[in-house]
Amino acid sequence: MSGDHGLMPRNRRYLSDLTDAQWALIEPLLTAANNGGRPEKYPRRDILNAVLYVVRTGCAWRQLPFDFPPWQTVYWYFARCSP
Repeated sequence: MSGDHGLMPRNRRYLSDLTDAQWALIEPLLTAANNGGRPEKYPRRDILNAVLYVVRTGCAWRQLPFDFPPWQTVYWYFARCSP
């Protein structure tokens, strides 16, 4: 089973998702970190919401719901930002 993985904006909301006000505060920090290069395949907000989902629910990376980007992508961003 494979999902459509984020080529369209997610319309499902989880309790762990950022509000629009929270995203407005965080977005400039994340877009400043983008050094150019090829366009991103998945919106950063969806990736961050997926990380927050894992943290909030305690689920395994591989158990991310299919309306998030692929777990490998989400984990890559998480590992890249972790100390």
